[in-house]
Amino acid sequence: MKNLNLLIAFALVITIVSCQKRESTLNATFPGNENPTSVVPKEKINAFIRAQWEKNHQFDWKTASDSLLWSALVQSDSVLSVGYQPAGFSDLANKIHAIDVTDANWKSTRAQVLDLILKFERKTSTALSEKDVLVFKENKLPVFDIKVSQFATIKALRASNLVRYAEPIGYGKYMDDGSSTKYTARAGASASSVLSFGCGTNVATPGLVAGVDYTNITPGAKQSWNYTYHNIPQAWARSTGQNVKVMIIDTGVSPDQDNLGASFNQGSSTGRTIEKLVTFPGATPDDLCGHGTAMSGALAGPRGTNGASTGIAYNCNLVVVHAAENVVILSSESVQGVSAAYILGGDRTDVKIISMSMGTIIAFNQITDAIQYAYNKGKLMFCAAGTTNSSIPNIIGVIFPAYLPTVVAVTGMKDNLTDRCVDCHVGPEVAFTIVMEKTSNGTTALSLAMSGAAPSTVGGSSVATSSCSAIAALVWSKYPTYPKDSIIARMKRASSFASNRNHDFGWGIPNADVAVGQ
Repeated sequence: MKNLNLLIAFALVITIVSCQKRESTLNATFPGNENPTSVVPKEKINAFIRAQWEKNHQFDWKTASDSLLWSALVQSDSVLSVGYQPAGFSDLANKIHAIDVTDANWKSTRAQVLDLILKFERKTSTALSEKDVLVFKENKLPVFDIKVSQFATIKALRASNLVRYAEPIGYGKYMDDGSSTKYTARAGASASSVLSFGCGTNVATPGLVAGVDYTNITPGAKQSWNYTYHNIPQAWARSTGQNVKVMIIDTGVSPDQDNLGASFNQGSSTGRTIEKLVTFPGATPDDLCGHGTAMSGALAGPRGTNGASTGIAYNCNLVVVHAAENVVILSSESVQGVSAAYILGGDRTDVKIISMSMGTIIAFNQITDAIQYAYNKGKLMFCAAGTTNSSIPNIIGVIFPAYLPTVVAVTGMKDNLTDRCVDCHVGPEVAFTIVMEKTSNGTTALSLAMSGAAPSTVGGSSVATSSCSAIAALVWSKYPTYPKDSIIARMKRASSFASNRNHDFGWGIPNADVAVGQ
């Protein structure tokens, strides 16, 4: 999640003066079912998001007023995510994996909510139909994404006992208010620049030194310098991840990286499979960002003969899903893609572990639903605690969805075994910590570049998460009949803070050799 700082900068650097100048328009009343005569400006919305983070260490649109939420909707792509449930239905979280949304009661509820929406949205066109406004229809979860323009629609939905949530899921893509001169100077103010965060850096790293940055290992591969801090080479004597299938939810895989293609099986990596799927609307499995390729290499790159960097679980099976356009979940398309990926992983009986090194400062209940669905289906899920720039004030802790209790949050640490990595987020939600940054020069963990065998380097809580997922694959490969909770229990007992969980680093640094056991 490198460069999450730019997203956070939207919320951090708010000009109070500009807010005060517009205060008179923000207090306008909204008679009847008319749309407000004034829209809450972005700087005011961003200030509210920042305040919620400072107060609650997270942000959910449920805390926003009707007028603020509507303003965020109309200043973005107007896509509203609507979660529904029949009146009187309870304990959805524990039942969501077993719900049949085609059942008569659920179909009726969905139809009632859609009728409510169309009642007010038809103010602009009496001929408006469901197909005109429906953006995304979910076939497994009780949620749909719809275009909404009327303030009265927002008010009616939030007042209905059939609606669990109604939230704009595309605001992050458009939230730059232009008030941050620091941001404008570095990246411009267009939505397109926002959607390139964390991308384009996965190229071979020059100047890596044998014996310092990597170790040459048989039959002709490289082992990243940080593996020894987790006793991974010792664990390999008993487990290399064989027969465990891991799903990575990210930006896809580069079609030019043969080590994640035709050469996925080479050298000591044999008999395994790689699948490249896509849930991001309108995309292909190809990685146009670079992040997904780096995460795949760190987790499952082959122990081959061509000199490339070896992944921790070099004999696991891999499924890589292109679910978002970049590492910060900002757009409505990314929310749809990520939630669809978790559902896909939940439904795959052969997938045991799901790893996602992406996140955001805005909670999306549609993604929360999908994660709960996969959790109820028995999946062990790892998420990145967050990565930002050290120049940004440290008010952001563990980000969404890593702070959810249904996932395992992971962060990164320097090789002094004391300090977090320069850009890594920490907090009480963190479960495990991976050593992935050198104190002396900032060198990070090795992985696979977009093409070729020369290693790239990748840092932050992103590589920490994929690495921790790989260690879990080593453990589960050794104990294939264990449930997910037992895998985590073995990792906890084998970690540096096993006897006294740390506030920032959780159970600490897992010893893969001890976790795998004899």
